Amino acid sequence: MHGPTSPGWLLVALCAATGAYCLRRMRSGVEEQRRAAGGEALMGFGMSAMAVPAAVFTPPSWAWPAYAVVFGAAALHALWAARAGAHHLHHLVGALAMVYMAAVMAASPGQHDGHGGAGVPPVTGALLLYFAGYVLLSGVRLVPTGGGDGAVGWGDRPELARACRLSMGIAMVAMLLAL
Repeated sequence: MHGPTSPGWLLVALCAATGAYCLRRMRSGVEEQRRAAGGEALMGFGMSAMAVPAAVFTPPSWAWPAYAVVFGAAALHALWAARAGAHHLHHLVGALAMVYMAAVMAASPGQHDGHGGAGVPPVTGALLLYFAGYVLLSGVRLVPTGGGDGAVGWGDRPELARACRLSMGIAMVAMLLAL
């Protein structure tokens, strides 16, 4: 990813930790948690891999098209799942944003100097607006509303799942800004 090395590593750590927690959520007793957690784990680990600073590791030329294919498949899955509920549309937008970033990175392999500016400005701007709005809305949803059940396992805690989604939204904003 374009941009400085230290924030890049922080982004890698945040996304990897989020992906790991989402894997943990896949063992949940709540079916909806398990279903959503798989796609979110893929997104977290994919974002982590994409955020590795280019100054440290430059992926081979086939990596960016491979990312586009993987996240294109995830977008198709999210589109199919959106038939059951509109909340899957966010997963669709996230997967398409990953395809977009992979395509931009494939098209501009030599521009890893930290100045950004790659991509199509209206598309990047629209994605930034969407994810900034998502981050703000997710932050509001984290505000405590009352007492909770202390007997819920770590994989079934809705506030942790929301915090996970919030951190991935913040990471997406950071990655789009560094594009």
